[in-house]
Amino acid sequence: MPDTLAHLVKRYTDAQPGQGPFDTPVPGLTFLRSDHRKHPSHLVFKPALCVVVQGAKWTTFGGKRFDYKAGQALVVSVETPALSRVVKASPSEPYLGVIVEFDLTVMREVMEGLEAPPLPTVNVQHGVFVTHFQGNMADCVHRLVRLIDTPQAIPVIAPMIMRELCYWLLSGPHGSEVAGLVLANGHAERVIRAIHALRDQFAEAVRIEDLAAIARMSPSAFHRQFKALTSMTPLQYQKQLRLLEARHLMVSGAANAESAAYQVGYESPSQFSREYSRMFGAPPRRDVATLPPAAA
Repeated sequence: MPDTLAHLVKRYTDAQPGQGPFDTPVPGLTFLRSDHRKHPSHLVFKPALCVVVQGAKWTTFGGKRFDYKAGQALVVSVETPALSRVVKASPSEPYLGVIVEFDLTVMREVMEGLEAPPLPTVNVQHGVFVTHFQGNMADCVHRLVRLIDTPQAIPVIAPMIMRELCYWLLSGPHGSEVAGLVLANGHAERVIRAIHALRDQFAEAVRIEDLAAIARMSPSAFHRQFKALTSMTPLQYQKQLRLLEARHLMVSGAANAESAAYQVGYESPSQFSREYSRMFGAPPRRDVATLPPAAA
């Protein structure tokens, strides 16, 4: 069919410059494309539905790996650093992906309107899961993508489709996970509040006791719940945020290695270089020299 999702994404990305990600006129809708298998890349995932339209990839959050392929989607419920790699792609059949970012306000409104809303999970579980991309959820994404051809309809129709997508996620087999994590109820809400504080102040020294106080938990309980949700400790989470921001500063030309280290909170450039090399596989200057400006 000429209007399959793969055809629509490929047609749009064919017309765009660069390597992506590709923004679209529809708010919160982004396309991914790769004509070749890629080396693992570090990035920060935001709460979103990450659909594989064609090809396959894996993503690792902390020590937990998720494999997903065409016909599947990764649901990310909490902002988390990750390592991701496209493992199936070729010039004749490129990897194609669609990202739909969640609007948590809309998600809450939809849940409040449900006659029988899902019971949110009480205990913190991992904020990521893989689900089948089919049925009503797939239909919503397909219609969102088709809106690109009628830009005048986007402000009116896109919000309605987004609300419908929220409905199918909340009423589907993972509804309790979506309610408990995306909507941040119970323990998850308090841990996510601490995650936001850590994200906003990642360049500052962090004390587990302070984060635990934000989450209204004991330090040991907070540490355990944080790791359950993100698959990493608070210090590992902070370190990844710092190194990703330092890389961004250097690739964009806003700082050299030494000044980037200080800007993201390191007091020792040598420690920064060691930890950077451990995460990215090469010292800062050598790593940045291999990256295109788009990597920023």
